[in-house]
Amino acid sequence: KGHIRFSLVTIPIRIYNAIDSTQSIRFNQLSKETKNPVGYDKVDKVTGEKLKNEEIVKGYQYEPGQYVIIEQEDFEKIKLKSTKVIEIEGFVDADEIHPTLYDAPYFIGPDGDVAAKTYALLMHTLKESGKTGVGKVVLRDKENVVLLTPNDGGLMLYKLRNPDEVRSMKDVPKIDEVDTADKEQLKMAKTLVDTMAKKFEDIDTTDHYKEALREMIDAKIEGKEVVTVSEEEPEVVDIMTALKESIDQAKSKKKPMKKATGKKKEEKSKKKAS
Repeated sequence: KGHIRFSLVTIPIRIYNAIDSTQSIRFNQLSKETKNPVGYDKVDKVTGEKLKNEEIVKGYQYEPGQYVIIEQEDFEKIKLKSTKVIEIEGFVDADEIHPTLYDAPYFIGPDGDVAAKTYALLMHTLKESGKTGVGKVVLRDKENVVLLTPNDGGLMLYKLRNPDEVRSMKDVPKIDEVDTADKEQLKMAKTLVDTMAKKFEDIDTTDHYKEALREMIDAKIEGKEVVTVSEEEPEVVDIMTALKESIDQAKSKKKPMKKATGKKKEEKSKKKAS
């Protein structure tokens, strides 16, 4: 619960997690012998001695094996005030935000009937202008850069990574060798892409591993045998041969459209005449 503020406009809002965490399958650590749950042990990695919470401090490693100790009062001195206000710094074009910067997504909803009108105004303004709002909010003593964007009749909020945290594509080995492509291969590849074009909603996005994991767990609970499936290694084929065969395969999957003959209309008109 908080507010969106840009210039002198303030909108009371509520934030909702967009990710359904209940869909995740989690495991607990158990003792192999007793099957009892195993807790998180705080152990000195050198001596093996178990430590209590009050015997543990935070340290920053500035050189290998060299740490500076940071006390709780040190954190208190730089603590930012959590206002729960999303301060919009400005509005930018959506394509200016690189995909690598996107982090956790959240839904934003209006907090109350009065807020709904201002909320709707901001949502429609962003939608028609093609802009997204970039701002900051302090959560849990940490300042977060966030992005507001219209989505599916409402507003979405994304926590953004700091650009300094994201590595450059130029750091990827061999990336400087992919500046050109064979013209004939490129033409064939474009044809394949056009042939395989479809809507995102028509693509199977099922997490088959999670389904198999759930089936395996159910089989274990019921005392059934777990069946394994061996995956065959894909055959590496010459690129032009692979492109041609792929295009033929993609074309065969698409059903040809039937041309309208007008026979049904003729039959209906004959029946009416009779």
